[in-house]
Amino acid sequence: MQRIRPYVLPIAIVLGLLLHRWCAMFSVAVPFIIFTILLLTFTAVDLRRLKFRPLDAWLMLFQVVVSTGCYLLIKLLSGNNIVAEGVLIGVLCPVASSVAVISCLLGANRATVTTYTIVGNLMVAVVAPIVFTLIGHHPEMGLWKSMLLMFTKIGSTLALPFFIALALQLWWPKANAAIGKLNIAGFYLWSLALLFTLGQTIDFIFIHGEGNWYNIAWLGGLSLLFCIIQFGTGRLIGRHYGNRIGGGQLLGQKNTAFGIWMANTFLNPLASVFLAFYSIYQNVFNAWQMAHHKS
Repeated sequence: MQRIRPYVLPIAIVLGLLLHRWCAMFSVAVPFIIFTILLLTFTAVDLRRLKFRPLDAWLMLFQVVVSTGCYLLIKLLSGNNIVAEGVLIGVLCPVASSVAVISCLLGANRATVTTYTIVGNLMVAVVAPIVFTLIGHHPEMGLWKSMLLMFTKIGSTLALPFFIALALQLWWPKANAAIGKLNIAGFYLWSLALLFTLGQTIDFIFIHGEGNWYNIAWLGGLSLLFCIIQFGTGRLIGRHYGNRIGGGQLLGQKNTAFGIWMANTFLNPLASVFLAFYSIYQNVFNAWQMAHHKS
């Protein structure tokens, strides 16, 4: 299986691009696949020993400061609200729930990655509604309703596998150990989720593209720029704490499906094209990392 592993992601990307219309139809299965991946991830690490680290604080600070700062700067200089919101959501978007799959295969610390998967998502659930309320796209929703929507969306895929794994570690450790040994299956499940998600992403760009090519071109170009910035900055921060790969993945690998949902719910839906492009860029980079790591 290790021989074919470097080729799994490129195959998933190519099939997702070519068969996007058919793959998009299976995107409803992605939350269930992510749930399984998270359960495998959580059972493979002692959840009682997870702790908040300075690395987590710096990564969260980057997300909040850079996302809001770039939003204000782009809006001030260009007046283009769609592009400004695209960058805002692209940087503030939480870390991918499946980040541990690639990170750990590349040599990142599993406990560190798991911790930020939890705290990073919770941070966005608190901060994002405040930012969206200040922007004022949907004043009828209000801060508390927005937060409730966020926590409901995050809790359905993140909290449930966490508490199941914690319960197993406390009261049924043998079952937890048996499930934890299957964590390598998470990579192949993630590749399947990637196939469906990319298909949905490409379909999304085609649907929203007609008549909006100027904004889409800007969103696509800035998405590539910020993909490079976030992976690069994350690696620089992570290197300072002895976790270069983990830092890069935690800041660079985004939960694009959740980000697209946030943009469609709270912002101008066209802004979500930023994350649609980002999904392609980050997964091409992850495929390159996997091939380079194994070569």
